[in-house]
Amino acid sequence: MTALRGWGAAGPIPGPLRPKPVLRPRPVFHPRMVAAATAASCLVHLWLVAGNHHGPWLKLLMLAMVGVCLPCAVHIWRDGRVGSLRQVMACGLAMTVLHAVLLLGAAGSGSGASGHSHGAAALPAAAAGSAAGSAAGGLLAVIALEITTALLAATLLARLRRR
Repeated sequence: MTALRGWGAAGPIPGPLRPKPVLRPRPVFHPRMVAAATAASCLVHLWLVAGNHHGPWLKLLMLAMVGVCLPCAVHIWRDGRVGSLRQVMACGLAMTVLHAVLLLGAAGSGSGASGHSHGAAALPAAAAGSAAGSAAGGLLAVIALEITTALLAATLLARLRRR
């Protein structure tokens, strides 16, 4: 009868002496931070689309980004899926590169990459510098948000891998 679970050579092993499996609690706060940062990025992009500051191709690109990232934010909030974390991390890095290109295009030519100017061309020359500065500040803030999102997703992936 020693082949039965909970039985020793002298009979059943009492409950308190029986080894219990070690269950580590699933992290809750870290996945929620990743999901919140992803949702915040989606909301910022939806606000920019609604604000009518960009051309139609850039609006479609932002809506596509929201369509890809928002379901992942929901999946990460609910159960922290590894595939969703990888996708959010990759999208965060891709969006960082895209915003850096837009920022460098705006700094180099004054009108941004492919007309990404935030209306600076329609302003007088004195006000155009401050408008370009505020556009650059906004792009830097979005870059910081995307890097933060990618970093949070990467650290959560590393943490889940160690389990």
